[in-house]
This record gives sequence, C-alpha cells and structure tokens, in this order.
Amino acid sequence: MPSRVYFSDYFRVSEDDLDAHGALNICLVSDLPMFIDPFLLFQSSKPAYQDLHDAMIRYLVFLRSHAEIASRNRGLLKEWFYFAEVRQNWLGFAFLGNRGRGPGRKFAESLIRNLNVFVGDQDSVHLEQIRLVDDGVGQDGVSDFATNMIKGYLLEYTQEFARRHIDPDLRRRFVVERVRFDFNTETWVSGTYELPFLDPEKTGASTRRRNRRTDVGEYVLLTPTDLLSRNDTFINREDLLRNFDKVVKSCENENLRAKINEYFNKKLMEVEGESPRLEAITQTLWRFPDLYELYLKLKEREAQTANRQNRDDVDYITTVFVTRVREIINELERRTDFYSHSPDSHGEALKRVWAFKRYVEDQDGYRVINRRGKPFSDEMEVQLFFGLIWYGTTFDVNREPNNGRGPVDFKVSYGRDKALVELKLASNSKLEMNLQKQVAIYEKANQTQKSIKVIIFYTERQEARVRDILKKLELDQDPSIVLVDARDDNKPSASKAK
Repeated sequence: MPSRVYFSDYFRVSEDDLDAHGALNICLVSDLPMFIDPFLLFQSSKPAYQDLHDAMIRYLVFLRSHAEIASRNRGLLKEWFYFAEVRQNWLGFAFLGNRGRGPGRKFAESLIRNLNVFVGDQDSVHLEQIRLVDDGVGQDGVSDFATNMIKGYLLEYTQEFARRHIDPDLRRRFVVERVRFDFNTETWVSGTYELPFLDPEKTGASTRRRNRRTDVGEYVLLTPTDLLSRNDTFINREDLLRNFDKVVKSCENENLRAKINEYFNKKLMEVEGESPRLEAITQTLWRFPDLYELYLKLKEREAQTANRQNRDDVDYITTVFVTRVREIINELERRTDFYSHSPDSHGEALKRVWAFKRYVEDQDGYRVINRRGKPFSDEMEVQLFFGLIWYGTTFDVNREPNNGRGPVDFKVSYGRDKALVELKLASNSKLEMNLQKQVAIYEKANQTQKSIKVIIFYTERQEARVRDILKKLELDQDPSIVLVDARDDNKPSASKAK
C-alpha cells in the first residue's frame, strides 16, 4: 500500500514548516526533475548565496591553476576534478530511484580542456560557461557540480530543519565525505551532521528496489526552492544560439560589431548543410570569443527573468508531481483496486493499467492528468507521473530498462516472470512506427512475450489518429494495447453522471 511518498509524509512534518524554511517537499521514491542553477546563487541578494557563488568561482580558479599537474597525476585528478552525484537531494533525471550518473570523467575532461576559456580575466565568471563551449555538457552535469560545491551549506540547512521539526527517532548522525574544500591542504574534508534518516524498511518500497538503493538507509538533503530550475540553466548554449543577433547588437564597440557581422555573413554564405546559420554562428563564436562575455553580461542584466522562471518552475513541479500525484494516489487507493496484489507480473501490470484507465475515464481522473486543457507536454512527464502512482507494489518496477535495444518505459517482474509496459502519448509523431517495430524488439531483448502498450489521448483528433493507426496495423482488437481517454470535452463530471 502506498504511503509516505513525500518528505513531509515520511518525516511527519507540515508542509507549512517546509515552506517557511524555503525547502522543496521532495519525493522519496523518485528524483523530481529539478536542478540547482548556479546563476540563482550569483544573482541572489542573500549574502550566504553570494558567498557560495564566490567560493565556487574560487575553486574553478584553483582547478585552472592545477589542471596541468592533475592531468599527469590520476590521484590528484580524481581528488580535484571528479565528483559523484549527490543523490540524497532526490533531484535529477533518475526515475523510481535516486541514482544518477554524476559528472564523472566526461565532465572532468571538459573542465581541463575549457577552464582557460571561461576562467580568466573576464569581468564575469560563471560555471555554466562550460556549456557554452562544450555542448556535450548538460544541465545535470552543471547542477551536480554546483551541488557538490554547496554541499556543506545544504547539510547545515537540512540539519537546522531536522533539529527543529523532525522527531529524534527519525534522525541520525552521519559522517559525510567531501563537504568542504580546504585550500591550505588542497584536499576535501569530511563533516558530521544530524540529518533525516530514510529507513528503507519503512518506505514501502519493494525489496529489490530497496536493495539497489541501500540496505542500511541513508540521509536525506533538503534544497531551497529559490535555487532550482526545471527546464535548463539560465545560461545555456541553446539560449546563446537563439539570441545570437541580440548578443551581437549589445556590443558597444562599433568596429568590433562590424567585424563580427562581416565574418558571420561571410560564413553564412560559405557553409553548407542542413543548418548553415547554426554552423555560421558556431564558427563566429570560435573566432570572436568576446561574444561569450557579451552574452553573460546580457543575461546578468536579465536576472529578474531567472527569478520569475524559478518561481514558475517550483510551482509547476509542486502542483503536478506533489499535489496531484498525492491526490491520485489517495483516490486510487480509496476508490479502486489499483494497489491490490496479483501473483502474476503480467496480471499485476495489466490490472493496474485498467484500474488507471477506469479512474481517468469514469471517475474524473482525467481532470488530474489533463490540467484544464493543458495536458502533459511530453512523455517524460507522463512516465514520471505514472511511475510515482505505481509506487508501492511488491513487484520489481523499473522505468525504461535498457537491455541492449533501447529503453522501454517500464519492466515489471516477479521472479522470472516479466512484463513490459510502454507508455505513449497519442501525439507522438512516431507512434505508428513504434507500434509496428519497437516493442517486438524490446520483447526479444527482455526474453518475454508479455508487453502492454498504454496510449493516452487528449483530443478528438488524437483519438481518431490512434484508432486509424491501430486499424491500419490490424491491432485494433489487441488486448495488450490499452487506450486511455483523457479528453475533457466528451465526459460529464462523475458527480453529475450518478
């Protein structure tokens, strides 16, 4: 039975106390898709945040001056440049768990290559600049690095809340490694903190999933909401490319601006391929690196936009993945047999899919996943939402197992019995191809013939499209394909339908 999915539920604290502390009410069974944005430290009026950003830049300067020696000494390279994911904050891309990859070797190598480019004599230095010069570094890599840099602050922040609001039996003392960097000894030091203790025996998580996470429990970190973003860091390469003309116009040196425009127009005429403008911009940025600093100054002048986006992001995640997920878990538990158990994995998966379908179509559940005409924008949102409400089964539920043929949304297993559950939106442009080929490949890789395909549609047009595809492929009578009608224009309220 699902219970205590969120921090406030598990640790028996009020959401008002979390709000007063400024902390996000995290989920304790899956990462929420939010990330620490270093720019929100930079632009904050809080002295503590400004100090954290200054310390981060000081460490980048240290790395720049020690990059050569570290590149010849693997021990120092790992000590200074390698960072693990701080999984205890339950933020990031991991689904039905909290174990991501962390920055690792790729991020370290990018730092060594590019530190001289963005840590120098510029007026502005931002960690996110690494994403401007290396498009292989993602939002999660920057966030993981920043989280490591402010780890000591987050530990103190969480400890303060725990001592004030969490019962002693739900707290433990932990020795935490790599809390703070000592510039005198040039080493990372540890610290001891009294923190919320997550006991896997009490979360209701399945044994298999619990063992993958930890056997003895772990601490939990809270994160201030005013440091978080959802879609991307405020400073990012895509934004730079999109606003290239605006960046060039911001150059006050008329001579330099003329040279940049002349070079860009020349390259635009020379380059070939599918994206000549993109290639011309890339070459112009390489030729005129001053454009990076112009872009940074432009973003610094737009700092209030970052604040507004931060508030919108936090409101969205809290509404969709906390308030609405909690609502649907309670509804499914109270009004359906969704959380009853079955001896067969395929039966378990199919039973839950049909319980979900009935809830959405017959019990006003469509109102939860079709937010007043604003349905989920992508399948990642649907998968996370569905994965969170699936929580509580004693079966082994993993999102998107990759057994050599690409990911499928869920694999549900009990012993040797396995079932694949693929969750799709009817708006997916590749839906027909997916139905025709993809799951057959997945079944072969996972050595099972028990697959369930769930397709959610939000409009009459989407419904007609998916039914035409199924009829064309002669799959319209396939019991393993379950359509979920989340339309808001074809059903009365359940209360009126009685």
